[in-house]
Amino acid sequence: MIPYHARLSVAPMMDWTDRHCRYLHRLLSRQALLYTEMVTAPALVRGGALHLLEHSPQEHPVALQIGGSDPHELAQAARLGQQAGYDEINLNCGCPSDRVQSGTFGAVLMKSPDLVADCMAAMIAACDVEVTVKCRIGVDDQDPEIVLPAFLRAVSEAGVRRVSIHARKAWLQGLSPKENRDIPPLDYGIVQRMKAEFPHLHVSVNGGIASLDQAKAFLAAGLDGVMVGRAAYHNPADILLAADREIFGADQATTAEAAARAMLPYIEAHLEQGGRLQQVTRHMLGLFAGRPGARAWRRMLSEGAVKPGAGPELVEAALAEVEGAGATV
Repeated sequence: MIPYHARLSVAPMMDWTDRHCRYLHRLLSRQALLYTEMVTAPALVRGGALHLLEHSPQEHPVALQIGGSDPHELAQAARLGQQAGYDEINLNCGCPSDRVQSGTFGAVLMKSPDLVADCMAAMIAACDVEVTVKCRIGVDDQDPEIVLPAFLRAVSEAGVRRVSIHARKAWLQGLSPKENRDIPPLDYGIVQRMKAEFPHLHVSVNGGIASLDQAKAFLAAGLDGVMVGRAAYHNPADILLAADREIFGADQATTAEAAARAMLPYIEAHLEQGGRLQQVTRHMLGLFAGRPGARAWRRMLSEGAVKPGAGPELVEAALAEVEGAGATV
């Protein structure tokens, strides 16, 4: 069933798609596949940081993204991910940050398809859940028309059946991670050509996708899935609220207002466990983007959630501002 849910997924995004974010996103869509932030294999295997695997049962279907380049270590990390209950284990071959490069994983692995194939084979052998890969179309001066088919052939022969392709090169020298999300030009055509060349692979396209209409166009053109990143974070209601109906043909489950209210018990439990309100509400700022009252909602949450003693009543008050603004339009 995971390939079905992968028709629309929310991309793994560092510092953004943590467990609080994923809980909110699941309230908005019952069907879309959610991804964790990248967790490094060394942190899990050598550092014993198993708290990084914590997630709510309500998040499913949810995939764990792992970073690393040592097959044995990645196999152990994949096994830990399966034991923690994740529905999929994904290897990061797309992140361009300096910190990731120094650990010899992320986008730099596009230069070593044979190593990636060894990593994927080891991970697949280590666990029963599906193991997938997220990659770029190439890095630096590589020719994507040569590099990407060779990369996909290598991982396919290792047993991979599902890939997500960020339709940009990564420039490991000269561009920051932020610039790597915007400056290299998008090439959706090569992703579509890869689907034609590797018809047995489930191929999802990622990069610059800003609307459900755009996602539906990719699916209609023959791609198996669409992975949405920043748009799903900054405008979660626009992307996720209608996704169950428009992408999966299911009933629309909720509204943005209902999702905000459904977060209140979750927030109360988080605070009781010693958490802070801002850790949750920072992911909720875009919930009413483009609607009357959205500015008041953002201001009240961003200014109030950091104050000592702030609790769910702040969210209720901010929600009242949104509902009041909507009633006067």
